[in-house]
Amino acid sequence: MVEEHNVEKENQPKSNCRIQVTKNGPYVVSGNIPLYRMIIKCDGKTNIPTEWLVAAKYSTQEKYALCRCGQSKIKPFCDGTHFKINFNGTEDFENKSFEQMAKQIDGPKLTLKDAEILCASARFCHRGGDIWDQIPLTDDSKMAENCVRNAFDCPSGRLVVIDKATGNALEPVMDQAIGAIEDPTIGRDGPLWVRGGIPVYSADGKPYEIRNRMTLCRCGKSTIKPFCDSSHYPEEYRER
Repeated sequence: MVEEHNVEKENQPKSNCRIQVTKNGPYVVSGNIPLYRMIIKCDGKTNIPTEWLVAAKYSTQEKYALCRCGQSKIKPFCDGTHFKINFNGTEDFENKSFEQMAKQIDGPKLTLKDAEILCASARFCHRGGDIWDQIPLTDDSKMAENCVRNAFDCPSGRLVVIDKATGNALEPVMDQAIGAIEDPTIGRDGPLWVRGGIPVYSADGKPYEIRNRMTLCRCGKSTIKPFCDSSHYPEEYRER
């Protein structure tokens, strides 16, 4: 299902759900937000992702804490290890809007906005061909459909497709939820996929821009904390 998003409306909280970043500590999640284990399923020959699989739903309470340092023994949940290792969870992300970060590629039917700094390396942008090569060919309906589909499956929201006829962003309709990403094909586990416009607040209480798709670092190594910058790949981060 596709929804056309108005940016001003999207930046208004939809519910009492929220994620609070704590100083040098975990993410405190409140509002009965469901938590899932999400697996990237890949083509066996090319290792290019084909789809998202929901592997499990975690048992959670109204409020729970998720590991941010990457060292908890009960990941994805926090066990207090951040105290023992003196975790430095400084939020280095320059709090810009998506529009300020994104570059634009225009095609005949669609425009692609690309905030590369947000890349979480989920690789759906390569499914059926690279999205950057296909945007200029979107007068072909199949190319346009593939671009929209691949942007929708980009968990970080790095890639956003704009319908040139209306000027509105095309976004999947998502229930508010969090997904702990696993990427078994390449032997890595990824960030926390924040879905459905859940507000995220910095340790000093400032809100980050509300977006439909975001990824939060959980390996502890990102240079743009609290957001993921793909550091889990060189760090060979694994949940279990």
